[in-house]
Amino acid sequence: MLSVIRVHLPSEIPIVGCELTPYVLVRRPDKNSATDDVPESAPLEGYFLRYRWYRVQSDKKVTICSVHPTEQATLQCVFCSKRRSLVPKSYHCTPKCFTDAWQHHRTLHERAAAENNANEDDDLGRNNSVGSGALAGSLSGSMSNLNIANNGPAPFYPSNITQKNGGETLVEVGACKTYTPIADDIGHVLKFECVVANAETKQIMGHPSTILTSRVIPAPSPSPRKLVPVNGADVMGHLDQDGRIQSAGSFTVLSYNILSDTSASSDLYSYCPPWALSWPYRRQNLLREIVGYRADVVCLQEVQSDHFHEIFAPELEKHGYQALYKRKTNEVLSGSTSAIDGCATFFRRDRFSHVKKYDVEFNKAAQSLTDALIPQTQKRAALNRLVKDNIALIVVLEAKFGNQPTDPSGKRQLICVANTHVNVQQDLKDVKLWQVHTLLKGLEKIAASADIPMLVCGDFNTIPGSAPHTLLVMGKVDPGHPDLAVDPLNILRPHTKLTHQLPLVSAYSSFVRNGMGVGLEQHRRRIDLNTNEPLFTNCTRDFIGTHDYIFYTADTLMVESLLELLDEDGLRKDTALPSPEWSSNHIALLAEFRCMPRTRRC
Repeated sequence: MLSVIRVHLPSEIPIVGCELTPYVLVRRPDKNSATDDVPESAPLEGYFLRYRWYRVQSDKKVTICSVHPTEQATLQCVFCSKRRSLVPKSYHCTPKCFTDAWQHHRTLHERAAAENNANEDDDLGRNNSVGSGALAGSLSGSMSNLNIANNGPAPFYPSNITQKNGGETLVEVGACKTYTPIADDIGHVLKFECVVANAETKQIMGHPSTILTSRVIPAPSPSPRKLVPVNGADVMGHLDQDGRIQSAGSFTVLSYNILSDTSASSDLYSYCPPWALSWPYRRQNLLREIVGYRADVVCLQEVQSDHFHEIFAPELEKHGYQALYKRKTNEVLSGSTSAIDGCATFFRRDRFSHVKKYDVEFNKAAQSLTDALIPQTQKRAALNRLVKDNIALIVVLEAKFGNQPTDPSGKRQLICVANTHVNVQQDLKDVKLWQVHTLLKGLEKIAASADIPMLVCGDFNTIPGSAPHTLLVMGKVDPGHPDLAVDPLNILRPHTKLTHQLPLVSAYSSFVRNGMGVGLEQHRRRIDLNTNEPLFTNCTRDFIGTHDYIFYTADTLMVESLLELLDEDGLRKDTALPSPEWSSNHIALLAEFRCMPRTRRC
């Protein structure tokens, strides 16, 4: 007879919106063990598996800490509690929790005060202004002696949240093997039950196998980032589901390394909570974030092949995007090819149409290089150094919009978008530079065939001022650059060949280059004035710096606005991510472009 051997949940903590799929091991009538489902619609020798999900409900009032969602909240920020949008951010588990989170939390107050600008908020806004050097009034209970880091103020806190004891009841919430927690489940324990039942009588056979989860936590969501005009205009566009402020004839481009599931391991990110690394949690956050930006062109890196085909392509297609994909080559990587990541480029079908796609495989270029330059006896060693599976995806798109009168010549309005992920190994400076140079030479060939605006997006795994970055923005590399000292294969010689003719500029340098516009000072503080690049686009315990860029040809395009950068003071140092609310160790970059008046190409 059919019997259940054991059940368990892979997910450590249930999160709203993240599907729970229990592991169920059964013994079949032939005595073999299996994990295959046996539903009522397809019984096995007269028996099937019946599933039930219950919410363990009591009269206890349980509130979850907004910073540590596995902990129960005991304190609430009064300022946040009076604003519906900030209520989920208002709860803290301990005074230390609030102190540690203050640098990030106070930005919520500043933003709310700036956006509301209402009379009833004036007093609270003044009490919570940064730099007042004093606590905003007295705090209740154990908070009375709290000192905020950097002499920042603290908001009023009410009395500690109270709890009552009482009985528990089970409320059935699901009758399938899988269950997706909803908002009503927050703070409650879930119970999963699996039992063998008779297909004819529906009676259960034996005792159910059950699991109790930990308390359901809400799915954290990041504070919305704004699209900031680089001329420093006072009005800043919100990026949300209701649309965004965008100039007629302009278009937006998003670049984002989403951190593949195979890379988001607890071994690599042992300091990050497992629930924040889990793919079901990150997947829903990533989709919500990407769709919320409403970009016209989306360039994603580290997109696993299976995730592209099963999740990102179909989900973004629902929002009007067409998808193109290039998986990394797999001469080095082993195992399932479905888990190999690559670059995915999406574009809105109502804004662009697909003209041409070019796949750049650096492995093939490495083979050609070694055949031409490397002696036979050294080819194996050379290929071992050069073959790293990295790729680039180049697409040519035709715009369906324009900011100029119809061109009487009938020329097509084209743009070229390159999306790449350069080799990660920091000791292979020669390989990084060679890959970037190879990509640029390919783009030069496209540029030679048409006067076409170009965008080069991606994770270049190289910091500002490095040789690859210098080549991109300066068009050449000084022979004395220290990175050129690493070249055991002599693939970078002569150094005079390390040039290109594309007038590329980094989009985020516009925060500095476009003068001293009103309202840009806070954004310039997030820029390294020595390099004109963001202080960071990548955040881990061991590295906070810039690896991600959007470059554009400055003779054909100009930047109108940029997605605001994050503030380093607000980073969570105990996770692999900028905070558990963000779902990659990279942050998304987004720029709005307009074609230069002298061109009619887009």
